[in-house]
Amino acid sequence: MSDPLSRLVGELSRLPGIGPKTATRLAHHLLKVSDADAKVLAASILEVKEKLFHCSRCNGITDIDPCAICMDEQRDATRICVVEEPFNIQPIERTREYHGRYHVLMGALSPQRGIGPEQLRISGLLERLDGIDEVILATNPDVEGEATALYLARLLKPRNIEVTRLAFGMPVGGDIEYTDEVTLARSLTGRRAI
Repeated sequence: MSDPLSRLVGELSRLPGIGPKTATRLAHHLLKVSDADAKVLAASILEVKEKLFHCSRCNGITDIDPCAICMDEQRDATRICVVEEPFNIQPIERTREYHGRYHVLMGALSPQRGIGPEQLRISGLLERLDGIDEVILATNPDVEGEATALYLARLLKPRNIEVTRLAFGMPVGGDIEYTDEVTLARSLTGRRAI
């Protein structure tokens, strides 16, 4: 059985983007914080697990169902911006350039990893198309994101809906999550039909 520090490093290493070195630094930092701060962190992790879930309409993360974005009557109900993951919504919201609704696919097509159309939340998107004039495909500009955008464009075009893609101010191979607001705003403004 490993010691508590090794177990903590191991658990932190399992988080996305956290390698062994970063996990070790985080673990040592946590040793330095007060007991009260450690308890607040632990409680916030438990609270997120207990109180947050996916919106039944858009699959975004929320504590109410439907989520605040889906319920907001001020938003443009004729547009849906399709993203891969729930955390892709906030960078787009920070641009203040988009005022429509969202749909989260919960991933991207990746045959190498066994992710086909059936594993994504595409059927929920297709069910939401009544009254929609434009679907903006905001998948990541990498191989999987491009394949997903092309697949969705082929599904949506016969339905006489304008299908657009974010303009490529974003770096190819990058993630929306790490794109700055100015670049993302230009990408939204310069989106193009596909």
